[in-house]
Amino acid sequence: MKKMIKTLAAILAATLTLTVQVAAADGYSWYCMRKKNHERPCAESNMAFISECGGYYLGADEKVIYLTFDAGYENGNISKILDTLKAHDVRAAFFVLENTIKREPELMKRMAEDGHFICNHTMKHKNMANFTDAEFEKELTSLEALASENGIELSKFYRPPEGRFSRANLEKASEMGYKTILWSFAYADWDNNKQPSESYAIDLILNNVHNGEIMLLHPTSATNAAILDRVLTALENDGYRFGTLEELE
Repeated sequence: MKKMIKTLAAILAATLTLTVQVAAADGYSWYCMRKKNHERPCAESNMAFISECGGYYLGADEKVIYLTFDAGYENGNISKILDTLKAHDVRAAFFVLENTIKREPELMKRMAEDGHFICNHTMKHKNMANFTDAEFEKELTSLEALASENGIELSKFYRPPEGRFSRANLEKASEMGYKTILWSFAYADWDNNKQPSESYAIDLILNNVHNGEIMLLHPTSATNAAILDRVLTALENDGYRFGTLEELE
């Protein structure tokens, strides 16, 4: 029996090792488990290298929130989001794509004028995990060039499309002067045909707030556009301030 147990343990260990190796070869999919009582979440152990490569998913352990948006296109809701941010004097980070810059250069300029950071989400929003260094660099520098052509300056913050990445991606981004920005809170807000109710979204956001939170929202969401004022007001009343990605160290 003891021999059988040892054999099974060895097989299990070998299987786990193989699983980790395959995951590393195929890249990583970012997530962090939500915790109760407003505790700060943490990365899985196999992704502990993120901080070593200039990556962040949390900020300072204090009552500060870093508000970030993944903005692939405009459908009228981004402008509403910008109005609300301006009313609260909150600066946020918008991670944009080729499509956003080409179709909405004036909206991008408004973001900059309002003090927001316009950041790199790559040209085409592809899974970057298996890109070579040269392919990876081209995705980021091509967006930089496009932004410059339209009078827009990108800030040196990068967010992996789909939350997919490899260690080589993060190392290359750091070499290019970028900080990789992940998140410690997000929710299913991206499907315009399946928007969550306002009450559900407000409760989910406020029940999961935590120190140093990097909050990811999609500004195309009608729900987010409708609730953002109430969410910001509630967080401000609870003593939170809104920091900028420049503070991350």
